[in-house]
Amino acid sequence: MTHPGTLILIMAAAVLAPLLVYATGRRIRIPLVIFEISLGILIGPDVLGWARPDDVVDTLADLGLSMLIFLAGYEIEFAAVRGDTLRRSLWAWLVSLGLGIGVAFLISGGDVFEAFVIGTALTSTALGTVLPMLRDSGQLRGRFGTVMSAFGAVGEFGPVVAVALLLSGRRPGESAALLAGFGVLTAGAVFWAMRPRPPWFARLTERTLHSSGQFAVRFVMLLLACMLGLAEVFGLDVLLGAFAAGVLTRLVLRRAVPGSSEQVLGKVEAMGFGFLVPLFYVVTGIEFDLHALLHDLGALLLVPVFLLLVLLVRGAPVYALAPRDLGRADRTALALFASTCLPLVVAITTIGMDQDLLASDEAASLVGAAMISVLVLPLLAMRLRSTAGDASREQAAHGTAKDAETW
Repeated sequence: MTHPGTLILIMAAAVLAPLLVYATGRRIRIPLVIFEISLGILIGPDVLGWARPDDVVDTLADLGLSMLIFLAGYEIEFAAVRGDTLRRSLWAWLVSLGLGIGVAFLISGGDVFEAFVIGTALTSTALGTVLPMLRDSGQLRGRFGTVMSAFGAVGEFGPVVAVALLLSGRRPGESAALLAGFGVLTAGAVFWAMRPRPPWFARLTERTLHSSGQFAVRFVMLLLACMLGLAEVFGLDVLLGAFAAGVLTRLVLRRAVPGSSEQVLGKVEAMGFGFLVPLFYVVTGIEFDLHALLHDLGALLLVPVFLLLVLLVRGAPVYALAPRDLGRADRTALALFASTCLPLVVAITTIGMDQDLLASDEAASLVGAAMISVLVLPLLAMRLRSTAGDASREQAAHGTAKDAETW
């Protein structure tokens, strides 16, 4: 099928996905990304064979990946994740990375770069999937929400840095030096972002917010392009540039136009989640090697193995290093949320296949396990917290009644 037909099918799948979420929402809450990837698999070459991406679609999908990571960087509020909680989340992720690469080294049969791909994928957290659930349930602003934000932020930022450091194709020392150089320039950009913007910036933003000028949106896109280009110049993966651009954009908008920052972000999200991000996920489904997964018993058996490894590699260190003021149920829920891992797994396996470091059947097994993690683990975590909350309320009520009897 030619490019226009494929693009139409991809956008039709993107429109159908939220309709399916709405239709099934009364019985079970299925994340939107599951439907987007599943519909991509359906129209892809391994099922109906209707859609086959070309260079234009692949380029748009790459932009969708950059936008996804950009929005993930914007979501992180570093002011809320300081101190002991941040230190614990950093140590938990570093332990996860060591465990992940060690286990992946055994799975890969000693292939170092394949171990880097698999091991890094096992350490990621889908913060963009978890935070909306906590926000909708009113749990994001409490103690648990703050801790989850810290562990989730490191679970997104850490793998992006690891990809830039471990999968650049250079020697570790050279990659570290380039990463340090990028970090210095990014720190300078952060310093610039923290400075007050001139008055005309806010005036022009307000004046063009509902006109064809759209100054603030264009400025955000320029910032994203600059950080992507800077990462490219340093020979680092563009994911790092996209993530840094998201962090910088949050700082600039919150300081320069605090009253309009949410409206500007809404317009950028409309561009991302309305077009580019779903296109990336549908294309991921189209390129998903379902044939290898279903016709290779080893690849199929790897799906539950990878899911178990995600829980052990990512979940166990999170549980062990969670703040001590959280109860056992909250620590378990935190570990389950932190083990939810689809978006970056898709991104990392895509990079691994593009660099011929990862076979398509292994990538399909990893993505399959990540899809199950998004579908199952947050629901288990929410139910666990809900049950624990009901139990504590019942215990409190029983204690009150007992006190009344005493009186």
